[in-house]
Amino acid sequence: MPNPAEAPPRAAGSLLLIALVVVAGAAAFAYTAGWLSPQRLTPEKLVDALGPTDAAKLGHRRNHAKGICFTGDFAANGAGSALSTAPMLATGHYPVIGRFAIGVPNPGAPDAAGRVRSMAVRIVAPDGQEWRSGMNAMPFFPVATPEAFYDLLVATRPVAATGKPDPEVMKQFVGAHPEVLPFFQWAGSAPWTTSYADETYNSINAFRFIDGAGASHAVRWSMQATVPQETAAPAELAARGPDFLEQDLRQRVAKGPLAWHLVVIEAAPGDPAGDATKAWPADRRQVDVGTMTITQAEAEPDGPCRDFNYDPLILPAGIEPSDDPLLPARSAAYATSFDRRTAEASHYPHVSGAQP
Repeated sequence: MPNPAEAPPRAAGSLLLIALVVVAGAAAFAYTAGWLSPQRLTPEKLVDALGPTDAAKLGHRRNHAKGICFTGDFAANGAGSALSTAPMLATGHYPVIGRFAIGVPNPGAPDAAGRVRSMAVRIVAPDGQEWRSGMNAMPFFPVATPEAFYDLLVATRPVAATGKPDPEVMKQFVGAHPEVLPFFQWAGSAPWTTSYADETYNSINAFRFIDGAGASHAVRWSMQATVPQETAAPAELAARGPDFLEQDLRQRVAKGPLAWHLVVIEAAPGDPAGDATKAWPADRRQVDVGTMTITQAEAEPDGPCRDFNYDPLILPAGIEPSDDPLLPARSAAYATSFDRRTAEASHYPHVSGAQP
């Protein structure tokens, strides 16, 4: 075998170039993984901060771990086509696979423990393009950056002695991130509803719709409920049982389809598209682009949503991410969570006994 040290100058130069490329690639990978900067936030570090994984959580999503699948249809009315060339905004019907969940890392948590509820949807166009969206039933996000979110997770982590967050750590966090106060106010004062069906779910992050002329429109969107809202005190909800949200959804769907209007909110000049803590004024232009109808609800272990990653950056042509730094962080964290739970699939429970 030829010795690289005895290679002719041209071959030696090629070997040196290959070595430099390999070293540079390894360095880039190490930087991305955080190995060269232990203080740098990585997707793995962020997912780890969502909570410890014990045997009961293996195979589950690392956040919004308790949920239920649904299937249905999105009927686009064509109004969205003036804002975006996304194929599923053209007049027509498009299949939907989605998921409701509560914002907890424990799949066995009681439903009353989930202050934030979520709706995730996957809408597929005839040409195979997909629009995946993870929405939450809150008006804005608590913090504006992935680093601040990580610090929030650390600050709210229970300490062993009390089972509650350290008040001094929380005080320091709020002092460094006063933008979190409106979210705390919302969490403490907003009414609790009794169902997944009567909630409105918001994209929180901004995106960009690209129209047929190539113009960009900063937008957010909401799935607005058509069911009248019913509220109850947290103690009353807890008394309904640990799984009252799933039971309620199944009962409602058994009686007939449930519907939400997909409403797109267009920003005005000056509205922040890169800061999810800032809600846009209520007078911004709103366009009802269609109706999503749910016709079936199924337990997640054997349900159609189980193996989908609702990455918010899986977008069709005509929809692009904004400069919100939370979006790439969400995408990377979702991928990390998906990889982990896929590797743990043998631990995941099943309803029917079917194997993945």
